[in-house]
Amino acid sequence: MNIEDLEFRKLNFQDLKTLMEWANNEGWNPGPNDAEVYWATDPNGFYGYYFNESLVAGGAIISYNNEFGFMGLFIVKPEFRTKGIGRKLWYQRRDLLKDRLNHNASIGMDGVIDMQSFYKKGGFEISFKDERYENLGTEFHIDSNITSIKDEDFHEILNYDKQCFGFFRPQFLRPWIKLPENKTFKYMGNNHVRGFCIVRKVSNGFKVGPLFADNTKIAEELYKACLNSVIGKPLFIDIPMINKGAIQIINKHNAKYVFECARMYYGQPPRLAMKKVYGITTFELG
Repeated sequence: MNIEDLEFRKLNFQDLKTLMEWANNEGWNPGPNDAEVYWATDPNGFYGYYFNESLVAGGAIISYNNEFGFMGLFIVKPEFRTKGIGRKLWYQRRDLLKDRLNHNASIGMDGVIDMQSFYKKGGFEISFKDERYENLGTEFHIDSNITSIKDEDFHEILNYDKQCFGFFRPQFLRPWIKLPENKTFKYMGNNHVRGFCIVRKVSNGFKVGPLFADNTKIAEELYKACLNSVIGKPLFIDIPMINKGAIQIINKHNAKYVFECARMYYGQPPRLAMKKVYGITTFELG
């Protein structure tokens, strides 16, 4: 097989589900219903290479209202690796995403350590390191200011999310909140949302994403609510290492390091309230 024999085209939903199966095989620990939310976010945001009509490599190139892009879920099927396919696909995806966005819009991604030098050559610069930690669900008393997220909260949750993500993403956030088996928490103070988090079922255990809060005290109370919601089960969280409060929380609760990535940007990094980001939403879609 030559690279010239490959066809580059948009994935359909079934092929996105195939990509998610590959992600699970790689140990990325996705959720069983993540594909549905990813598709709702941007059904034109998944491209890959096909050989004899079969998907052999793919990835996400998500456009958030043409204002911001995110590259993730980048996988080459194992038997097609070391042939230059990944390199070609990555650049083709990057350039197509640039064309999908407004002029001078930035692109984000989370790069694993051994790929960061490659991504730098492609124009991405490291903004901060993020690390995944694992804990075991434990019983805690829940702060009285914490309740589950209701439909009527969505507008305020969406606005809070924009502070921490940089852009409105209702097409992602609404179905993300409503995933099956989700546990959602908001912290209210003075009749306003002071923080929120979502715990979703993943292949192995549960995962927090995002965890956004006004301060470390509120973030810890939300994290304790997350641990309390999955007693005895593995719970994962991806924290930005530039948030010292996030580091304090995982150290205090004896969470175990799993692996790390780096949030990287092509172009000007978006303005984020990083002091409020205690848990990244996803490595795949930002």
